[in-house]
Amino acid sequence: MTALRPEVTPPPPTGPSGSAGPPTAARAPARTEAARPPHGPERSAGPVVTELRLSSFASHRGAVFPVGPVTLFTGPGGSGKSSALRAYEALARLGAGDPLDEVFPDPEGCVPEGAAADAQGRRGFRIGCTADGPAGPVRLDVAVQAEPALRIVGERLTGGGETLLTTALRDPGRSMVQAAWHTAGVVPVTRAPLPDDRLGTALLPLRVAGRTEGQLRVLAAAEQMVVALRSVFACQPRPQRMRAPVPAGDGGLRRGCDNFAAVLERTHTQCAQRHARLVAAARAGCAGPVTALGVERLIDGSLRATVGRGGGRATPAGRLGDGELRYLAFALVLLAGPGVLEVDAAGEVPSAMQTLTVLADGLDRDLDGGQLRELLSLAVSIGAAGHLRLVGTVTEPGATGARETPGVAVVDLEP
Repeated sequence: MTALRPEVTPPPPTGPSGSAGPPTAARAPARTEAARPPHGPERSAGPVVTELRLSSFASHRGAVFPVGPVTLFTGPGGSGKSSALRAYEALARLGAGDPLDEVFPDPEGCVPEGAAADAQGRRGFRIGCTADGPAGPVRLDVAVQAEPALRIVGERLTGGGETLLTTALRDPGRSMVQAAWHTAGVVPVTRAPLPDDRLGTALLPLRVAGRTEGQLRVLAAAEQMVVALRSVFACQPRPQRMRAPVPAGDGGLRRGCDNFAAVLERTHTQCAQRHARLVAAARAGCAGPVTALGVERLIDGSLRATVGRGGGRATPAGRLGDGELRYLAFALVLLAGPGVLEVDAAGEVPSAMQTLTVLADGLDRDLDGGQLRELLSLAVSIGAAGHLRLVGTVTEPGATGARETPGVAVVDLEP
């Protein structure tokens, strides 16, 4: 995208020719190889994102990606697999109410390369998604201006064949957009200004009274989208940080899994069944015998994780290789669930009605083929209950093993 129109006009472009700005070389469409989970048809406990749209974002133009229970993006360098996850996480953070400048610290890097500015000197990008749930498929499309100033200049929420919310930048001199949402009462549409640095959909539950049938449809669609987006945990384990002792406490597992030992202590004491499954996963993915996973309390009160080797022997987990530590971190994430992770899930929604989506860029980094297959099988098994989904990126060698795992969908990207 180059010239940003005041409003987002869905459906998004189906190819580069539908995007604003100069023409670019058409990209080959992504190929998706999907397998139905062996446990039966796909299901989810709560609203989930089922489609990611990158109408104009980084290296993507007119890209539409289906998102299933376990979806992996693969492709050579420069194909845009990491930027696809970056867009997904950005939507999740906007849905959680984060301000635009925190979500996009480098907005110019999100603008497609070579995109020229319009007559007003504006350049930007467009992203969107579809969330499925009780309200049916609900679409969200967002246009963001990156230059000369970062702001949301257009947003559209649609569902049931109706436009439920639109926002548009009317006065570039004000930090506001004009919003209009469906009412279907005496007044068919309600109009009000909204800030241009927040997602309007996330603000609707605070602005819509819910007195008319139309307002209730708007609320149902907005809440479904927000719950689907907020229930996301982006995970990037950092083995070097995992090796260091950590303070005791019951904080949630952080993005980098730095506090792995503290969370391991929680699972050991609070959920014997999940901890037993974690030990079984460690046995399958770590070198040498593994009989237990535990925590050692040091003299200063800090904690470090240990690996039981049998015969009463235990060694610090910090002696494991980077691949083994990353493997254990992902296994813990998949088994622990939102109650143990540092995730801003929708607190007003019961956990039984939520589905957590784990984002893992570089899932197979430092892992061997067997470790990756074990993690994917674990994700498919746990996801069969409808409470967990995994969306990640893998290298082309990693994708080979992923294709052999029933229940995993592989999206092949080309530069």
